[in-house]
Amino acid sequence: MRPSSLTPLFKDATTLPGIGPKLGKLLSAFTGDKIIDLLHHLPSNLIDRQYRPPLDEAEDGHIATFEVEVVKHEVPPRRNLPYRILCRNDSGFLSLLFFRARGDWLTKAMPEGATRIVSGRVERFRDNLQIVHPDHMLPKPAFEALPIIEPVYPLTAGLSAKILMKAIQAALPDLPKLGEWQEPTWLEQQKWPSWQEAVALAHRPEALDALDPQHPARARLAYDELLAHQLVLALVRRQRRQMAGRAYPEIGVLAQKLGTLLPFALTGSQEQAVADIRTDMAEPVRMLRLLQGDVGSGKTVVAVISMLQAVESGAQAALMAPTEILARQHAETVGPWLDALGVSWQLMTARNKGKLRKESLAALAQGEVQIAIGTHALFQDDVVFADLGLAVVDEQHRFGVQQRMALSSKGEGVDVLVMTATPIPRTLTLTAYGDMDVSRMPDKPAGRLPIDTRVISMDRYSDVAQGLGNAMREGARIYWVCPLVSESELVDLAAAEDRAKDLQKLYGSKVGLVHGQMRAADKDTVMAQFVAGEISILVATTVIEVGVNVPEATVMVIEHAERFGLAQLHQLRGRVGRGLEKSSCVLLYRGPLGETSKARLSIMRDTEDGFRIAEEDLRLRGAGEVLGTRQSGLPLFRLANLEAHADLLPAVHDDVKLLLERDPQLDSLRGQALRSLLYLFRRDEAIRFLQSG
Repeated sequence: MRPSSLTPLFKDATTLPGIGPKLGKLLSAFTGDKIIDLLHHLPSNLIDRQYRPPLDEAEDGHIATFEVEVVKHEVPPRRNLPYRILCRNDSGFLSLLFFRARGDWLTKAMPEGATRIVSGRVERFRDNLQIVHPDHMLPKPAFEALPIIEPVYPLTAGLSAKILMKAIQAALPDLPKLGEWQEPTWLEQQKWPSWQEAVALAHRPEALDALDPQHPARARLAYDELLAHQLVLALVRRQRRQMAGRAYPEIGVLAQKLGTLLPFALTGSQEQAVADIRTDMAEPVRMLRLLQGDVGSGKTVVAVISMLQAVESGAQAALMAPTEILARQHAETVGPWLDALGVSWQLMTARNKGKLRKESLAALAQGEVQIAIGTHALFQDDVVFADLGLAVVDEQHRFGVQQRMALSSKGEGVDVLVMTATPIPRTLTLTAYGDMDVSRMPDKPAGRLPIDTRVISMDRYSDVAQGLGNAMREGARIYWVCPLVSESELVDLAAAEDRAKDLQKLYGSKVGLVHGQMRAADKDTVMAQFVAGEISILVATTVIEVGVNVPEATVMVIEHAERFGLAQLHQLRGRVGRGLEKSSCVLLYRGPLGETSKARLSIMRDTEDGFRIAEEDLRLRGAGEVLGTRQSGLPLFRLANLEAHADLLPAVHDDVKLLLERDPQLDSLRGQALRSLLYLFRRDEAIRFLQSG
């Protein structure tokens, strides 16, 4: 049951002045339909109404406030002319202009001879001072009831600023006094106000620094939201650990044999990741581990060793990839190893049809197949495993949580390993994947040479195109990446199809094209020709971004590099430098470049460290864009800003960890207050986890 102290906050927004059923419906979609939703809708700007100059000294373009007498109304002779109200005081005259005005309403609001406080942005037009559509025209007592520093809120069509501010201001006097859920010593150190004071200060700013994310009120509310989120993740994680899992004791015979097949030794971070996963799988609890590897760090080998541990215990394993190209590539890499080890496997994609699909499904259901490799086809309803023990999900950010759960639900107590080649900043790892254990693999395999990265203007396109001939004569294979498939009149970007035609004029049949709108079979054919060296230049869209592995490819050209995000540029560059030959990457840009684009290309030139690049990407672009909010499951925060409040996350994480060690059921005084916090942020499901033990 939600505590009764929170009842005022969960009343319908329609109980506030000015919010009728129609606006209530609009708010429901925009902010949420309860009073707490409006209180969590923070101002995005401020208007300072402290500037009150004499009329003859008012500066053009400033928001100013004046006390004036209404002199007369001038009704326009034609509708396309403005309605004018002339006002004055001891220091001069002021005109108020209204287009498409309702004269009857203005006559009532501004009767001639009355004194009013008028506020808005002033303009000087032919030496006359005027305000077009003033923000406020009020009697003095009504104006003085407004905040001097006025909050400005994000709006949506159909919602006026005045109505929204009036409703929120009306809610503030009824804020309930809630128990303190923050740790007292921490709160004192930060010099933060109570929750009630913080909400009031956020909506009734007292100074122009009130929008600063580090302002005590804003920082306090951000910490509250992050605390609620991290507490839920910790409770979900604890709940999962209490669910029955299966133990796969480490036998290691197959892993040892695999070691003799590999032409390289594992890196230190690969060995650490293998050790983490082995320990998890040996325990009778469900594993949920995120394996973060930089581009080319060798996650696939770690995944195979993990799957072999399940197979040695008599269970099956599945490796799910986001695209058919990547699933087939996994099969080509992993298949020969599994064949040499005597482990049965099969590839399952949407292209498995008819008799072949029936036979594949039967073999999987009867346990004849020990490892299945495939796309989302693996979690379709008719796919049944005899005994699925481990699900490995590659490129986690391309799959939703529901898809991951659908695969893991195809067995009893299935262990789950999710992998990503997109290095994720630590703050986002805590936020988006806080319910998982995390292994990071920053190391590159021994012998990898650095990639020579150049930033070149599109003005030198012909030099770059001609220069490919030299690389081809030395046996190089080349990627040329474009942002679009075909030319668009709306977006001035090079198109893959047009670029392929241009390059074919120079190099003929040695140029191939692959993009996302092609049939899967056609893509596979072109990729196979590229792998075999039948074509030397592969013009592509970002379909080749993830996982494509052609060790002979040593040149990457990215056209309009300024239009790509840092993480995407890093992924694309990672398609070369996979063999023993020296590789290069050319970032072609079209100027003039903005500051962000300059910074992005400069970082790419300076470093290949994916984790450093990820941190810079977060700083430049923001959290939602870095991970792709919808795909990644990254929560949408309303009070916290992940870039600005990143330094709070480690403190929140430690706070939650210590809290649940000392008060696992949240029974203490602070624990009870934290239960209120969870309700406040609609994390009711976490309360269920507490009640279930």
